Amino acid sequence: MRKSSLYGGRSARRRLRLGLLALALANALALAACGNPDSVLSTDQGTDTSSAVATVPWDYKVVEGTVGDLVGSDMTVLPDNTLLPNDNNYATGDPVWTLQYMDAELTTDADNRNTVKLSAWTPIKSYGDLKSATEDMQNLKLSVTTEVDLVGVYKTEYQGKTRNFAVLELPSGNRIKQPIDDERYKAMEKKKRISVVLEEVHDFADYDTAYAKFRGWAD
Repeated sequence: MRKSSLYGGRSARRRLRLGLLALALANALALAACGNPDSVLSTDQGTDTSSAVATVPWDYKVVEGTVGDLVGSDMTVLPDNTLLPNDNNYATGDPVWTLQYMDAELTTDADNRNTVKLSAWTPIKSYGDLKSATEDMQNLKLSVTTEVDLVGVYKTEYQGKTRNFAVLELPSGNRIKQPIDDERYKAMEKKKRISVVLEEVHDFADYDTAYAKFRGWAD
């Protein structure tokens, strides 16, 4: 019985020492991971270096062209010789306007810094007149006035010149910085929300998918 009790005591003490060692190691790692941020752009999250990648709708434009060769139920559009469905029974030589689409691959790193890679322009639909094409584009690119979170404002100095910046968090969760003058810096210094104008770009294939881009201050 004593032998069993002795082994049990040693085992318990050994487990306790291992537990304390693990706790000390965890605390040391936690302290090492803590940064010393000195600007509002710092969003240090320890050793997390992962990046999030998303494809978002970026822009639309209307381009004038001319119908080229007819290929079955399709047509080519000059000058780029793009192949599109001939939905409106155009003839070779007819003027035509195409709605073109660009998306973007948006990479956000652990510090909320964004890298944008734009796609090429892709024609998605043809129109017989400019007015109809423009109306469709305006339904996909909306100007919206709204309030967003103001992360903060800060100043930088370079070669004796001072520059002011505001850091905003857009509805998508991405943070951007915008240059501001001294007057706006003072007005925004203690605010948490700010009114801005955004351009809301919708995906033509899935209208509920949209991406908002900063287009200016509302005031």
